Amino acid sequence: MIAAEKPRSEAEALEAVVIRFVGDSGDGMQLTGTQFSDTSAMFGNDVATFPNYPSEIRAPQGSLYGVSGFQVHIGSVEISTPGDNVDLLVAMNPAGLKTNLYAVKPGQTIIVDADSFTKKNLEKAQYATNPLEDGSLSNYRVIQVPMSSLTKEALKNIEGLDQKMITRSKNMFALGMVYWLYSRSPEHTIEFFNKKFKTKPHLIEANTKVLNAGYFYAETIELIPNSYSVSPAKMQSGTYRIIMGNTATAWGFLAAAEKSGLELFLGSYPITPATDILHELVKHKHFGVKAFQAEDEIAGITSAIGASFAGDLAITTTSGPGLALKGEALGLAMMIELPLVVVNVQRGGPSTGLPTKTEQSDLLQAMYGRNGESPVIVIAASTPANCFTYAYQAAKLALEHMTPVVLLTDGYIANGSAPWRIRKVEDLPEIKTRKVTEVKENWHPYNRDEITLARDWAVPGTPGFEHRVGGLEKDQKTGNVSHVPENHEVMTQVRAEKVKRVQSFIPDLIPEFASEGDLLIVGWGGTYGSLHTAAKQLYDAGSRNIGFAHFNYINPLPRNTEEVFKKFKKIVVCELNNGQFANILRMNFSREFLQHNKVQGLPFANNELLEKFKQIVE
Repeated sequence: MIAAEKPRSEAEALEAVVIRFVGDSGDGMQLTGTQFSDTSAMFGNDVATFPNYPSEIRAPQGSLYGVSGFQVHIGSVEISTPGDNVDLLVAMNPAGLKTNLYAVKPGQTIIVDADSFTKKNLEKAQYATNPLEDGSLSNYRVIQVPMSSLTKEALKNIEGLDQKMITRSKNMFALGMVYWLYSRSPEHTIEFFNKKFKTKPHLIEANTKVLNAGYFYAETIELIPNSYSVSPAKMQSGTYRIIMGNTATAWGFLAAAEKSGLELFLGSYPITPATDILHELVKHKHFGVKAFQAEDEIAGITSAIGASFAGDLAITTTSGPGLALKGEALGLAMMIELPLVVVNVQRGGPSTGLPTKTEQSDLLQAMYGRNGESPVIVIAASTPANCFTYAYQAAKLALEHMTPVVLLTDGYIANGSAPWRIRKVEDLPEIKTRKVTEVKENWHPYNRDEITLARDWAVPGTPGFEHRVGGLEKDQKTGNVSHVPENHEVMTQVRAEKVKRVQSFIPDLIPEFASEGDLLIVGWGGTYGSLHTAAKQLYDAGSRNIGFAHFNYINPLPRNTEEVFKKFKKIVVCELNNGQFANILRMNFSREFLQHNKVQGLPFANNELLEKFKQIVE
């Protein structure tokens, strides 16, 4: 039986709502949040999500640092961030409640699994008294539900389930309640069960039964006086799907390979949070994808260099520590001028750092983390959806300019999800490769395009195009090894100029809101949603002298950057590090740059940004 969707006429209309599911890392909070997000996206809501989980595979059950969470922001209006203040907190245990209560607005709703508030679990969460009984939650509407008991009751007659499986199903009871509360139909999730467990019918029955039990329980109890509805958002016409940043990145490369007529090669070593790109591309061997899981980071990039030398669109994926290991080989790709894309999904550092948290602290490593004068193109995606766009653009720039490109994303947008309008390959920008096939008289490996300075791409085994490559400096024409001092200087300048000339092939910087005034808010990469939301709120509230400029192209910078900067009295650079992009800007422009930085493994909060910007203007 499928629970019927509650009639909209009985629900209180909301413009947007923020929901956070929290519990132990084994409680299925990521699945619960993903299902609610997907269902809301199918309904037509704009959606932004933020998975937040511990780095341990299985942290101690009930511990404060073992809490796994998934936050989703849905709306009938434009949604750019997962939100700050939570309207509904679903806490599966005391630790989840304690570590997330700060985010719940007074007067809002908290649903808890009352069965989990045992003496043992309260002690693990460092509660001296039971918060459900001591009055500390009097400012919230708390709904105590014996989820574990009700789940066991719902599943008592289903064969093939052990106690552990029954207990783990309680997340579907919670999801069913939230579906009723926000007028969502459980039908999409039931279809998910049928596909995921098609060979295990007892699991389909169990999960469906618990999901419906939660839905009908919420409909029945008087503790929930009403439900809510969030209307579909107004978005550009087209076919949409909910997509995670890592998936969008993988699809961007698939599209680039199709458009360029090349086979796609991925050489990668698994590392959090980049591994899902490898997982996604492995699924598409029918598109000619060659995915190689290497034994280490160095083998990952060097195999990609070999594939590029052989004529493939070659990529390698990693996160911060892996980028450090790839540094020497990235310098090699730059030296021999081969197209290569290195995807760095940034995470908290240094060293192993915070592997499941977000940060923007690899920028200087991407720019300068190699020996010698080793310039490469550096670009950054800024939303889960536009990871597709910038993966495609990274491939296009690498192939057309014959140089490596570092594509920066981060854990926040890589694991986050948003609606993405499906694109047709024929509508994407053209990609022209530099491959040479027709024999040319007096051909040399470093013949260059007069405009881009890109050299020819001669694939080994092509008659008439035999040449040498390697890490030693080469003669600027013949490609033979050269130790001539003047030649090395010329080649160094040419490689730098080649990257600089990319400015003519990337878009100008276009500020949003005010184009001149008192304050320009500057960001780059995955902070776009937070900064755009704060700037828009200030602008809509009457602050018409505040502009917002977000950078996706870091090296080279857009050619009109200085022109944009000159039109504002103050500039504040906001980033999730200690000021790396601000320092790059100082190296390029002789003016003062204010900073707002955060290095907590978390994205910017809306309130902290608003307070900072108002303080600067006043």
